[in-house]
Amino acid sequence: QVQLVESGGGLVQAGGSLRLSCAASGRTAGTGAMAWFRQAPGKERELVATISWSGGFTYYTDSVKGRFTISRDNVKNTVFLQMNSLKPEDTAVYYCAADSKRLWSGANYWGQGTQVTVSS
Repeated sequence: QVQLVESGGGLVQAGGSLRLSCAASGRTAGTGAMAWFRQAPGKERELVATISWSGGFTYYTDSVKGRFTISRDNVKNTVFLQMNSLKPEDTAVYYCAADSKRLWSGANYWGQGTQVTVSS
């Protein structure tokens, strides 16, 4: 089993930055590609970004391209989401997810989420 714990959320003004972290523990040998999702009130959970096990392949949803950067440290079993130029519409609970495969194909494990609130 793999446990994922997110941190770094909070309240920030529009135009500000936050860096989310997701630490994996347990049977981390079973984790491959990682991803960040978010869910705003009244909306479905959406995929924000993914990163392959090697870090060589990344994907971003259009609304965050050029503003968010996903990265990972496999020594520390941690994935990051650097969020710059934040907008009120980025307000959501952000979830970390892990796939057992090296290229993202879907979530096998989920974190509990961390709240990000962007004020206008």
